[in-house]
Amino acid sequence: MQVHRSGYYQWLNQPISDRELENKELLIQIKDAFKASNGVYGHRNIHKDLKELGIHVNKKRVARLMSEAKLYGVGTYKRKPYSKPGPAHKAYPNHLHQCFISAKPNDTWVSDITYIRTHEGWIYLATVIDLYSRKIVGWATGHRQTTPLIIKALKMAVTRLAKDDKIILHSDQGSQYSSYDYKKVAKEHNIILSMSRRGNCYDNAVAESFFKTLKKELYTTPKSQDNFSRFLIHL
Repeated sequence: MQVHRSGYYQWLNQPISDRELENKELLIQIKDAFKASNGVYGHRNIHKDLKELGIHVNKKRVARLMSEAKLYGVGTYKRKPYSKPGPAHKAYPNHLHQCFISAKPNDTWVSDITYIRTHEGWIYLATVIDLYSRKIVGWATGHRQTTPLIIKALKMAVTRLAKDDKIILHSDQGSQYSSYDYKKVAKEHNIILSMSRRGNCYDNAVAESFFKTLKKELYTTPKSQDNFSRFLIHL
């Protein structure tokens, strides 16, 4: 070490500052919160967790300590299969108008499709969500974004319905949701179709929000694919 001996002993005998002690204790809490999130959370969510524990600290301080400890949250995987919008189809009226509140179970559902990266390549996930409980009442996965995929998810959901139940099912204007086969299944089960305005993701915000949470907090890297598999098993 190319340092002066007197300088070394002065450094050795210098007590650790209160600030450094606080940072060490804080880093222990940060590491615990980071581990609890399976290595997913970044400094913003870690800061929220600390706040819930009654630990009040500046968000920038959390970010700095995480950076120094090389604790990095993961973001949504941005690459996705290439697709382009198809021609406009006959749209059904929007019965929700961005009001995502339901007074009882199995009264209003929303449906959508997303893509998921797996060890075997990209797969598509179709879901049906009950607006009352925000639970997944129907789902299906496949390697192609097809009408049979969303029909499979819908058929799982309708097993929860009584014979004379009527329900609103909201989706975007994708070609699968505008297909003859999909509309036929909906009609057979007294389902009233509702559609978002073309290109307006806010009209189906509940489904969009679920997919965002799924990708960011449960399924973000190949390492977390086991979490995704367990998630599907417990649906």
